[in-house]
Amino acid sequence: MRSRYVHSLVALLLTTGIHAQQSDPGEGFTCLANHPEELARHLANTPGAWEAAQQAEADLDAHTASFVDQRGGGSTYVIPVVFHIIHMNGSENISDAQIYDAVRILNEDFNRLSPDWQNVRPEFLPIVANVGIEFRLAKRDPQGNCTNGITRTLNPLTYSGDFDMTQLIQWPRNRYMNVWVGASANGAAGYTYYPMWLNSWPEADGIVVQHTYLGSIGTGHPSRSRVLTHEVGHWINLPHCWGNSNEPGLESNCNMDDGVADTPLTKGWTSCWLGANSCGSPLDNVENFMEYAYCSRMFTEGQGTRMLASLTSNIAQRNQLWQPSTLQQTGVEEEPILCAAQFGWSRSELCDGMSVQFTDQSYHGVTQRLWTFPGGTPATSTDANPLVTYTTPGTYPVSLEVSDGTSILTNSTSELITVWNDPGAGFPWSEGFEALTTIPGPSWVLSNPDGDNTFAITNAASFSGGRSLRLENNSSMVGRVDELRSGTFDMSAASNVVVTFRYAFAQRNSNNDDRLRMYVSNNCGATWSLRKQLRGTTDLNTAGIVSGSFVPSGPEQWAITSVNNISALYHTSNFRIKFEFESAGGNNVYIDDININGQPVSVDELLGGNNSLAVVPNPATDAAQAIFQLEQAHNVRLELLDVLGRSVAVFHDGQRAAGIHRVDIPVEGLRSGVYLVRMQYGVNTQVQRFVVE
Repeated sequence: MRSRYVHSLVALLLTTGIHAQQSDPGEGFTCLANHPEELARHLANTPGAWEAAQQAEADLDAHTASFVDQRGGGSTYVIPVVFHIIHMNGSENISDAQIYDAVRILNEDFNRLSPDWQNVRPEFLPIVANVGIEFRLAKRDPQGNCTNGITRTLNPLTYSGDFDMTQLIQWPRNRYMNVWVGASANGAAGYTYYPMWLNSWPEADGIVVQHTYLGSIGTGHPSRSRVLTHEVGHWINLPHCWGNSNEPGLESNCNMDDGVADTPLTKGWTSCWLGANSCGSPLDNVENFMEYAYCSRMFTEGQGTRMLASLTSNIAQRNQLWQPSTLQQTGVEEEPILCAAQFGWSRSELCDGMSVQFTDQSYHGVTQRLWTFPGGTPATSTDANPLVTYTTPGTYPVSLEVSDGTSILTNSTSELITVWNDPGAGFPWSEGFEALTTIPGPSWVLSNPDGDNTFAITNAASFSGGRSLRLENNSSMVGRVDELRSGTFDMSAASNVVVTFRYAFAQRNSNNDDRLRMYVSNNCGATWSLRKQLRGTTDLNTAGIVSGSFVPSGPEQWAITSVNNISALYHTSNFRIKFEFESAGGNNVYIDDININGQPVSVDELLGGNNSLAVVPNPATDAAQAIFQLEQAHNVRLELLDVLGRSVAVFHDGQRAAGIHRVDIPVEGLRSGVYLVRMQYGVNTQVQRFVVE
């Protein structure tokens, strides 16, 4: 029955597709068993994959039918496990402790050790299974190096949680059960595939879990903590209790079966209705781990036998996982020894007066530690998870020394923590990259998780001056994301905030849909909000299609954009901006002439300090004014210049009394670009730069 059903399911997917529902912890959870869309794509693109899976299913069914369950002897199958945390330094970068908690729950569930298993309905107590599988975090990686069974990869694919995310890192499936943890699991709580599909598709072998559905602490929760147990069931050949679909509650599910004799026929449940009965069954096993309900507590004896049958078959190499040679290679039977000093941190950028939570992630058997935090308070600590406050702007190192009483290991980073001013720089503010030789610089930091091409100062092209910012982009960078983040600005006195910048970009072919995004933050970069996106197939492209390395040839290959959807919520003393470029294999991208222009509450604030000349609005469209303040009467000459300093117009030349003055600037009819207003009075000269859109 299962083979016919799966055949029709995949045939449907190849023509229509199925989309997962979002998980709701208040009403159970959803999984994407055999991820229908990705499976359909794999079958469509891989000749012979369907036939190979059908043969693997037949072989596994035959093995299961002849399998003799010998759990009565007390034997336990040990499975080495590795967790791959894919993150962008957000809450999805969960703690080691949350991983350890997830492994604890997994072992309790598979060995009838959970404190709630005896609370199942009395009708099912006699068949609650002690499956006899133990999961242990690996202590040796594939190269034989010491590990704690947890890897961490910085990559934005955490937000998709799809097949591409799993390809970032994977350890050999015949030695490790791979578990990927991300900010998303493609819209579900988790997913994996039956061994029949994975047998000839090892690249997909493993389990994907959304981080809030893992463990019962940290970002997890007790009511969501059985998702990994559920997915491991699929991974060793258990269907849902209602059969092979991902849609419980349908009456048509009564026509399917899960291939397990002691699980009642059911339509499936997402709520914990313990008296439920469907499909003619006297009582449904709602508390089964393979249901979607949030009160799962058990596997049945029949399910245990089916999983062990899969684990002892050669389909998807499951029978290699628990062999003595594998356990030796993965180190799961070794006594713990100190072999790595490492640590995590809650954030690497903050404002003065803020704190960073550090966590000791060293392994194994740490008995003593000494942290050193130059620039922080405390300056040293022996705690496992110290909270450190930074009060002085700058860039600071961090070091950790750990010991197990015999060995000592040290981990040091030279420029880990960046502390920004709060309040930040004043406005108006502009950046033409003329005074910078390298990035990062005094007002900018970078994120380049792939360690390849990223934003850098260039003198190859610019809209104004002699330098701009460039990211050299090509087809090898598809999917990679780089960030340029600013320092802080004090916009607390602004009534309006507008950010403008120049950009240039070319495609290599008409399909290149690279993205340039601009974000803002009102809390020193703790969170970011998207305010502008430019796409390669539409408004990012300024120069058409260029097959070679793109260099803008003149002003006509540059564009300007204005970001004015920045609400009063962002008028803070630690305002920041961020540029993010996501490659789709297009050509080089350039940025120049970034301007932050906050309209102040009063002219006094606009002309505060030593600044006696301003231009508003900036950028301007069809009207603008020069505002200036004189301490005594002077003859004042106001001149409009182009970016090269050539005179465009003298728009005022005459006597002015002491006080504040406004003079209209003749911007109507000017080409878009950068201009200067020069004010001369007595022996003094003031110059203000502004943009005409």
